Amino acid sequence: MNTMLRKSVLGIAGLAFAGGLAAGPLHHGDTTPVTSMTPVAAVQADKPDTSKLIPHGVQGSQSHVDLNDEQTANAKAIIAATKKAGLPERAAVISIATSLQESKLENLGHLGDRNDHDSLGLFQQRPSSGWGTPEQITDPEYSTLAFLKGLKQVDGWQDMPLTDAAQTVQVSAYPDAYAQWEQQAADLVAQHWTS
Repeated sequence: MNTMLRKSVLGIAGLAFAGGLAAGPLHHGDTTPVTSMTPVAAVQADKPDTSKLIPHGVQGSQSHVDLNDEQTANAKAIIAATKKAGLPERAAVISIATSLQESKLENLGHLGDRNDHDSLGLFQQRPSSGWGTPEQITDPEYSTLAFLKGLKQVDGWQDMPLTDAAQTVQVSAYPDAYAQWEQQAADLVAQHWTS
């Protein structure tokens, strides 16, 4: 019996060492919940897998903008719409990178003389091209769902480099520009996917 107990203890210690086993409090009579500590393994399991966020690695030099509260809220809205559409984290990365390129995650209205035709919103979608009304296009959820609807129609988008998938939906005059935002988009998805 003593040998069996020793083997069990050593086995549990080995599991704890190898896998960060969170066995709970040692005082089994104490029912006070532990609220100040979160097991590291549980936190890591909630974060999206980087290999799924950037399966091909980033292409070329990466750009970065410091986001204000509104831009961060727009990134979160894109993530929420992606989840609502039932799409994986990679779709959110493509969507956020596209929005970073098109509007720097700003929900742009009509820019007067600086406007590219009638482009509006996070994705610079055009009412004249059938993306929706100006009110719809400037709604972050609607514009994201419209973008994702286009993305889902691209055969093999999950396996494409980000810039190819985004360009197929957006049909931009600068097709390679989306790639520069992939790292920041992936970082935003990793940070906010579970929040």
